[in-house]
Amino acid sequence: MAEQRRTQRPSSGKPSGGKSASGKPRSGGKPTAGGNRDKSAKSNERSTKWSPSDERRAPGKGSGKGPARGAGRSSAPRGGQGREKPARTADQAVYDGPDLPSEVTGAELDHSVAAQLKGLPEKLANRVARHLVVAGMLVDSDPELAYQHAMAARARASRIAVVREATGETAYAAGHYAEALAELRAAKRMNGATAYLPIMADCHRALGKPQEALKLAKSPGVANFGPEAKAEMTIVEAGARRDLGQMDAALRTLELAPLMSKSRAPWVVRLRYAYADTLVAAGREQDALAWFHRTYSIDSEELTDAAERAEALEKKLG
Repeated sequence: MAEQRRTQRPSSGKPSGGKSASGKPRSGGKPTAGGNRDKSAKSNERSTKWSPSDERRAPGKGSGKGPARGAGRSSAPRGGQGREKPARTADQAVYDGPDLPSEVTGAELDHSVAAQLKGLPEKLANRVARHLVVAGMLVDSDPELAYQHAMAARARASRIAVVREATGETAYAAGHYAEALAELRAAKRMNGATAYLPIMADCHRALGKPQEALKLAKSPGVANFGPEAKAEMTIVEAGARRDLGQMDAALRTLELAPLMSKSRAPWVVRLRYAYADTLVAAGREQDALAWFHRTYSIDSEELTDAAERAEALEKKLG
């Protein structure tokens, strides 16, 4: 699972700490690998093993909740006179989870993840699988609801690494950074995966601990990352330097990355965008303009707002 985790979507500014009443960050943005979420941080690689392998879509409401603890017991007295059911406790509500769409069967789950659920009783494994599938479907469109589904899976199978991973990643997407960090730490203890490190580092940034983010960026396992994962960690590291006011160090960090790679892969787009954004923050607007142009020249999927940023700078510089 680790190598196919959701990719963070960086810009490179300082994370915003403000959240709306829904728990999601305000327009200042959720920090992604190195910065705030905006059009520049549009999702592009949301494939996860705990999401369905077919086209991901937000499901409609299903036929209702599955069985929870105590299912089948009537809350009405035998005398036939109905009484109001007692309110569910917070823990019970988490365990119940949101409604599961009837069309989601659990068979959509990646086979490698389904195999990790084999040790559970069949009905329990199916319930966990369905929550994981729906969490994967919703993580882009409604991350808070995705997180609730992941939490329902966690309440039933907290000793399975991929469940903790899904909970951590949906928590991150929903802006619950302390929870995301705790869950991904747990997953890492269980399976030894290092691919969570960029997200974990970015969570430290969001929690106002850029020094902790830098420590993770220097972890031995980072040296073995592939180009994409290295790019993500580089952007997080540069963002942490910016948080500390170390603008020159942030620029150097990005300049050591393959900014001029001939690849048009999303990670190259994100690296270039982060560098251009950092140049703006450093007051080097003419250089930033050139790098925004270099970014959108390879950004065929419009993952960033580089074209708009370049246009705005051109107007400003005259």
